[in-house]
Amino acid sequence: MRRELSPPRPDFAEEARKIGFQYAQPDGEPYWDESARYVFSLREIEDDLEKATADLSALSEHVVARIVKDEQALERLRIPRHAWGLIAESHARRDPSLYGRFDFSYSGEGPPKLLEYNADTPTSLFESSVVQWFWLEQMIARGHLPEGADQFNSLHDRLIARWREIAGGAPVHFACLTQSVEDRGNVAYLADCATQAGSWTARIDMRDIGLAGERFVDRLGRRVERMFKLYPWEWMFADAFGKSAAMGATRFVEPPWKAIASSKGFLAYLWEAAPGHPNLLPCFFEDDARAASLTRYARKPLYSREGANVALYDGETLLARTGGDYGGEGFMRQQLCALPSFDGRYPVLGCWLVGGEPAGMGVREDASLVTTDRSRFLPHAIID
Repeated sequence: MRRELSPPRPDFAEEARKIGFQYAQPDGEPYWDESARYVFSLREIEDDLEKATADLSALSEHVVARIVKDEQALERLRIPRHAWGLIAESHARRDPSLYGRFDFSYSGEGPPKLLEYNADTPTSLFESSVVQWFWLEQMIARGHLPEGADQFNSLHDRLIARWREIAGGAPVHFACLTQSVEDRGNVAYLADCATQAGSWTARIDMRDIGLAGERFVDRLGRRVERMFKLYPWEWMFADAFGKSAAMGATRFVEPPWKAIASSKGFLAYLWEAAPGHPNLLPCFFEDDARAASLTRYARKPLYSREGANVALYDGETLLARTGGDYGGEGFMRQQLCALPSFDGRYPVLGCWLVGGEPAGMGVREDASLVTTDRSRFLPHAIID
């Protein structure tokens, strides 16, 4: 694994426009950055990253199946009691998952270490799937990468196939808070994948969902039978409609049982289930006496977004801290595994699951030890 300079395409703006990539520079700040690239060997991808992704996916399924029946664990994850039945029913029906993303610390030496599991509303999907694939093809065609260069990326085809399995051609509503250009872009991409899989799709704002009896409807009065929501389960459960009977009448993607894995407290249950696992870090709820055994640790809220309210400690020394409004549900502590430094930048590797299977990777890097909403996305290539 290495970071190397890469020539930016002079016609990038036009290429981005062609594929509908509208958030390469949100708020005028660069997000997509192709002035450098990360290069991996096939062994690093297959033996380290892909294997870790598959192994942790299987372990996560096992742990979710246990927690869904454990009221004490659900309470500790701060999942509201009124949601327990919905979660249990969705798991008993085996409501299908579309996708998820494991974030790893990895330098090319030693096993990847899981930092977080983005089980419910992961973003950076479009750039991981489509944008960097077009970059790869064009860099090969223009002579800036060797003919045999490849990428850990089968996302697009797998997403279409998975939508075919999930919806079987039935209608799907796609919802998010549409004021976010990034959320709109990710939702538009997934809706396009579902359309290619044979489904009728409609894109709506979360605020445009209404109730008609015991059913959710859109502004045109159409029933929302199946909905992809780029909106966290903890927000759904806290909203006014979170206790509505319509919650059980709609099939959600991601399904309610994914709420279990979307809490960072889930990392503590993974460690409890497989202590010493080569891809896991020791992790405990902050009120667990064992948390004191971690002298170097990351303190993370059970629920947060974009690296908010995270603090890194070496003993009593504060190494880094981010601001934010999260943490009301409590915190957990995870053994510190500092991100590797490449030219003063700290990459986190987001390895994607589609239908529970490894499907691709995206690399985000930050100037900070904590990956925030100011991180940049860099493309990668496999070169042996």
